[in-house]
Amino acid sequence: MKDIIFDLGGVLIDWNPRYLYKKIFASEEEMEWFLTNICTPQWNTQQDAGRPFAKGLAVAKEKYPKYAAQIDDYFNRWDEMLGGAVKSAVGVLKDLKAKGYPLYALSNWSAETFPIARSKYDFLNLFDGIVISGEERLVKPDPAIYARLLKRYNLHASNCLFIDDTAANVSEAAHLGFEAVLFTGGETLRAELVRRGIL
Repeated sequence: MKDIIFDLGGVLIDWNPRYLYKKIFASEEEMEWFLTNICTPQWNTQQDAGRPFAKGLAVAKEKYPKYAAQIDDYFNRWDEMLGGAVKSAVGVLKDLKAKGYPLYALSNWSAETFPIARSKYDFLNLFDGIVISGEERLVKPDPAIYARLLKRYNLHASNCLFIDDTAANVSEAAHLGFEAVLFTGGETLRAELVRRGIL
């Protein structure tokens, strides 16, 4: 029986900073400028890699003091970036659990904000193990974080199916010997797992 590994954000949990910042900025143009130039995906990845938010916020505010309040909101109002569970994908997760598949999560996520998600989403309790990048100070697609998951839970890449919404992460997993699926939606995932004889 295969071990099934899920990414979390963008697969099971709908996370997007725009959910917060559309409330903060009067125009979409300014919001997009802010997220493209100040609190960028690359900046956020530093927190996912273990940088404390206090340091990340300070770095951004030093460069863009005019936006200090909006930068602080990235952490202080982080829970408003959560759009809820991706129900179709959570349905797949629950069906896999019901069939007895071992379930694991491997996610790029800040160690400081993951507890908020854990408290909101009961389905996270379905996992047999969870590896969070911010706790490991490693981020996908670094092969070291995949190796850590395998070692911690005594898994073998050749027996794992890895599901992620980021092409680079899926590509690296495949390179490391995982069976890998690019997530594009819950129903598409279900169809793919049926095709592979897993569901």
